Amino acid sequence: MKVSSLKNNKKSIKRNGLFIQNDHLCDQDSGLYLEEYFKHLLSLERKRTERSKNPFLLMLVNIEKLININGNNEIANRIAYTLFSITREIDIKGWAEYNSVIGVIFTETNGTDKKSLKHKVFDHLNTVLDEKQANNVEITCYFFPEEYDKQMLLFPFEEYDKQQPNNSSNLNFYPDLLKRNFSNKISFFMKRAMDISGSITALVIFSPIFLIVPLLIRCTSKGPVLFKQERIGQFEKKFMFLKFRTMCVNNDSSIHQEYITKLIREQKRHAANKGNGDKTCIYKMKDDPRITPIGRFLRKMSLDEFPQFINVLKGEMSLVGPRPPIPYELDNYDIWHKRRVLEIKPGITGLWQVKGRSRTTFDEMVRLDLKYAREWSLWLDTKILFQTPKAVLNGKGAY
Repeated sequence: MKVSSLKNNKKSIKRNGLFIQNDHLCDQDSGLYLEEYFKHLLSLERKRTERSKNPFLLMLVNIEKLININGNNEIANRIAYTLFSITREIDIKGWAEYNSVIGVIFTETNGTDKKSLKHKVFDHLNTVLDEKQANNVEITCYFFPEEYDKQMLLFPFEEYDKQQPNNSSNLNFYPDLLKRNFSNKISFFMKRAMDISGSITALVIFSPIFLIVPLLIRCTSKGPVLFKQERIGQFEKKFMFLKFRTMCVNNDSSIHQEYITKLIREQKRHAANKGNGDKTCIYKMKDDPRITPIGRFLRKMSLDEFPQFINVLKGEMSLVGPRPPIPYELDNYDIWHKRRVLEIKPGITGLWQVKGRSRTTFDEMVRLDLKYAREWSLWLDTKILFQTPKAVLNGKGAY
């Protein structure tokens, strides 16, 4: 049932002595919001926090084992009633996963301590469950933004359980993103097919570059031909990013780290003061002392990026998408900045590269990445791919 049609029904009921808004949004037995609507409210709460920075807490009560053992929903109804009785009216209660996981969104944390909250819930559940039943209930609590909570919980859907390492994002907070990915499976399959065929074609056509560029690097500076660096992919999964080396070996990475940290903090300060951002603070360093003479040419013509076709073949990147950040960049991101590494797979080229490249500010780059994720289509990817050679030959904003 669509949320838009659900909202038009204003009916209210009273169940178990508790006021439940709109019967058609709720499970008729437990009074909990239906799964689809609960996830819709969770997405809205996350978006509110992305703007306000006021944290909220998500509590997940996993009763799947209990339901499987008892084979009926009566216990689920008792647990739901208990949760209604010990939480506030403004806290949102619903099915995070129908008949398996009950979710409670505490919209105002007010210094809530997760450990104390879990103890409180368990104490009340022990009044309606026996000891064996209580032992089959699992409660986990997580804050958003995740700066308040470094623990990660794998999304309960089996398809994502196998893919998410412990250092990835807590996808429980992004049900809207996962729903979009599930509903666009065919389109994403076609995007992957385009990535594979495009990468193989590029590696064959531009194979002379993989002979000439390594020779140029070897003849002009000591060190390996390839530069390998840990980057952040979609859902904050780390991978080894490949480029032709354009810098001196054993260079001081703190130069770039200090520059990026200062840049992002300046952007945050301008945003807090309702400014438009400092247009002189471009995303890349113009005069990076670590770059070799031949490296500067390779960067200007984007020839250093060609090994990333290997990353695309491995499925770590796409031909088109946001550029993958370095871990220390991510550490300085604002809450809303992180969506650029969640919504779509990183790419070799993208809307940022063909629209502004390094001439844009950091915030402008993020907005272009989010615009791409919102408006993504195979046709948009095709247009960006055809516009990329012109942007490369133009050379503006390439450092």
